[in-house]
Amino acid sequence: MYKIKQLSEDFIVREINDFEFGDNGQYAYFLLKKKNHNTLEAAEKIAKKLKISIKSIGFAGNKDKNAVTEQFVSIKNGKKDFERIILKGIELRYLGKGNGEIYLGRLKGNEFNITMRNLTQEEIKKIENKAKNKQIFMPNYFGKQRFSKNNHLVGKAIINGDFKKAVELVLKANSEHNERIKEHLQKQKNDFIGALKIIPFKMLKLYVHSYQSFLFNKALEEYISVNKENSNRPDYNQKITIAGFSTELKESKNKQIKNIIEKILEEEKITERDFIIRAIPDLSSEGSERNAFVRISDFKITKTEKDELNEGKKKIAVSFSLPKGCYATVLIDFLFKN
Repeated sequence: MYKIKQLSEDFIVREINDFEFGDNGQYAYFLLKKKNHNTLEAAEKIAKKLKISIKSIGFAGNKDKNAVTEQFVSIKNGKKDFERIILKGIELRYLGKGNGEIYLGRLKGNEFNITMRNLTQEEIKKIENKAKNKQIFMPNYFGKQRFSKNNHLVGKAIINGDFKKAVELVLKANSEHNERIKEHLQKQKNDFIGALKIIPFKMLKLYVHSYQSFLFNKALEEYISVNKENSNRPDYNQKITIAGFSTELKESKNKQIKNIIEKILEEEKITERDFIIRAIPDLSSEGSERNAFVRISDFKITKTEKDELNEGKKKIAVSFSLPKGCYATVLIDFLFKN
């Protein structure tokens, strides 16, 4: 079985973007280089060190924890001197200023350099054969890191209005906010909404998005399965609905997708309107669409050699790029499954 991320350096991610940097503006831009932190964790540590609000730090995507990553961040009213902070595994490099905040989704994509380990010669050949293809179509699943330990379950509890369960799940996952949540509940025993609001808003929103991602993955899996059973090749241009309060399934032109989404919502015992969260209105989440498949045309093998960490095995290094919102771990898994 292949192994990735045995070393952080085995998984290198660089954000692709087209920002322009100047000398003036209310936002300072930095290149954030990090290791052994996801982006939210890194942002929280930076905010604490600089004694600024976490809300003033903007970023386009939440990068992997077990990796070496580079991405752009904006800091409202930030200063060049911020790059001097010293934090283990975190580095800021000042780039310039401007008037636009960097927000989730504000990126073109990511470049990856990944080393896969613990491989047999047969597995190496499998990857070499894949690399000969001019293009690879991979299912556009959300990756496991989107869900962490139980992010989607917290999101589901929030959608269901079961805020007590949501808090219990957060505490069970050993959130770094546990102590403050417990202190709050000691003072206000049943204020579970208030307890959730202790968590940074970006993290709360991620819980809801994680549940939407879970529903999308179920729909994509069903779409692929149904077409396989009917010996149909999936439409590589197909889009699949991400359920939310603005999802209009009744108006959907694709009956197959409509039926799949309706079936999943029924199984989950929810409706599109449940994504309107009246107790915490800002968490309400619209629906959208996502490509069912992604085309990769720049997949390359950069090195194949003996694996020094796994006796008798080989390792292979590959490079490729993906559009925003797509997961390298999904591609790696796809390469070995097919």
